[in-house]
Amino acid sequence: MKKKYAIITGAAGFLGSVFSKELALNNFGLILIDINKNKLINLKRKLLKIYNSLSLEVFVADITNENVINKILDNLKKKKIIVSVLINNAAIDAKPKKNKNEKYLSKKEWEHEIDVGLTGSYLMTKFFGEHMFKQKFGKIINIGSDLSVISPNQSLYKSSYNNYYKPASYSAIKHGLLGLTRYFATLYASNNVTCNMISPGAIYNDQSNILIKKIKSITPMGRLGSVEDLLGLLIFLVNERSNFITGQNILVDGGRTVI
Repeated sequence: MKKKYAIITGAAGFLGSVFSKELALNNFGLILIDINKNKLINLKRKLLKIYNSLSLEVFVADITNENVINKILDNLKKKKIIVSVLINNAAIDAKPKKNKNEKYLSKKEWEHEIDVGLTGSYLMTKFFGEHMFKQKFGKIINIGSDLSVISPNQSLYKSSYNNYYKPASYSAIKHGLLGLTRYFATLYASNNVTCNMISPGAIYNDQSNILIKKIKSITPMGRLGSVEDLLGLLIFLVNERSNFITGQNILVDGGRTVI
């Protein structure tokens, strides 16, 4: 039996690196894509240091470029690598910035964030989803957010980050990913390819103490999530025991979106 590979976009980011380690631990070969060369190389070194026999391919690439994605797919086909999992994780992280408290993004900013977070996921699925469809198995997992089903509570950010506004692009992207998830779930269903979305609530990542306190106060479980809260679900969705689950947006938010 040939080794199965998982391809991860935005691999060198916060969640991407955690997903990479977990999939390596579960005996997947990895295909890591990120536009940040230094971070990607550092992740590669760390993974190979931990997992000596890891099958690993890395690509410094812009996933908004169709030609680049097609070349990656061709490269993997020549190496006879079986891609069984696609994790669309790439996004522009909408973090508060100093002296950046406008309500509205510029058109250039808007288009760039949509390109990476939504168009990039569409293009990756167009090429690799079709590849999975032809091989008659595969798992596509889009990384969403609780903001795929609710609107940002701007009051959470205003007092914590100098009147910062969570940009409209973030909500548009995550709601759009849900649409893509459902679309491709039905498009590929006949050939045993599933497409689901994992939508985390707030995951602890060095947020301000004020913001953490506010999020805890509106979360029934009274805490932020941790990356470990996502990993069990990730492994379940890439496992064959989840083959009849498709088109679902699974919220991992401590109950925040149910009240």
